[in-house]
Amino acid sequence: MWGDRSLSDPHRREEACCMPTYPHSSLRRFLVRSALITSVVLGILTHPFLAVAQPAPKVVRIGYLGVGGRTPDGAPPGPLREGLRDLGYVEGQTVGYETRFAEGKLERLPDLAAELARLPVDVIVATGGPATAAARQATATIPIVMAPAAGDAVALGWIASLPRPGGNVTGLTDESVQLSAKRMQLLKEAVPQAALIAVVWDTNDPGMTLRYREIERAAQLLHVEIQALGVGQPEDFAGAFATMTRRRPDAIFLVSDVLTNMNRKRVIEFATTHRIPAMYEYSLYVRDGGLMSYGPSFEDGFRLAARYIDRIVKGAKPADLPAEQPTQYYLAVNLTTAATLGLTFPPSLVLRTDEVVQ
Repeated sequence: MWGDRSLSDPHRREEACCMPTYPHSSLRRFLVRSALITSVVLGILTHPFLAVAQPAPKVVRIGYLGVGGRTPDGAPPGPLREGLRDLGYVEGQTVGYETRFAEGKLERLPDLAAELARLPVDVIVATGGPATAAARQATATIPIVMAPAAGDAVALGWIASLPRPGGNVTGLTDESVQLSAKRMQLLKEAVPQAALIAVVWDTNDPGMTLRYREIERAAQLLHVEIQALGVGQPEDFAGAFATMTRRRPDAIFLVSDVLTNMNRKRVIEFATTHRIPAMYEYSLYVRDGGLMSYGPSFEDGFRLAARYIDRIVKGAKPADLPAEQPTQYYLAVNLTTAATLGLTFPPSLVLRTDEVVQ
């Protein structure tokens, strides 16, 4: 061994003394494999999330049951989806939607609600009283969240009480008694000489009939006569207009549900053409040319529904989630329409206005 020429060269001797020699190739392969294994183990310790496969996030399935027309994109209303996005839900990843729209045909609601219940979905959001009633009929187990304009849930028997709903329904409910009186008071303030007020409401909607009864009570306190104009289908509006033409009221009060909402432009046009002041329940009517409105915000209501969905998904039971009434109400007036009608709002009313359209 000492006779090896490579070791006689001083440079080769230095290199040789620094590099071990292995007599067997199997040992060399063993050491290479050991080095590779060590590298992999160190990588796992450095990045532990690579060691365990992450489960895919659960996709929450939201069923939306609407009484009105289908939205342009077929999705639930924007404020509901925005509310869930604000809470961290990502469409297509952690939340998905199944939508059904009755297109104003109430007779379709039971079948549409049953379809959602069969899918199944994790939560059903019901917009409007008839949709809530249909959803309750379709399922007693899937949580149901009432969205805006559902009606007085306690009076209609959908929940036991606001603090303890007691079933599979919770969400946003109306405050019909106080609201009806307040709207009548504001209308009378805007039109002090009004002695006959025509009330148009959907007789097929139990929630709206309850609201009409409260308007009647408020009218008695204000010493105002009511011209009752119940409608049940689009064709009935022509008869209501004919009645008002024969006996012109001093003002109109339109109770809002899916039927009256889908025909709102006809009512607004009639009121403007015949120069009759009118009270509506939501500001979208004022933006469409109506004179005035007083009521909660649809946008606020859908965002509240999103919070209910979030709490239910995280384990809360509808029976234990207190139902809520709107906490904010908005007075909106259309000054252009007022000028067309030759009406001047009293300063006290203008000062309380939240939205002015002109």
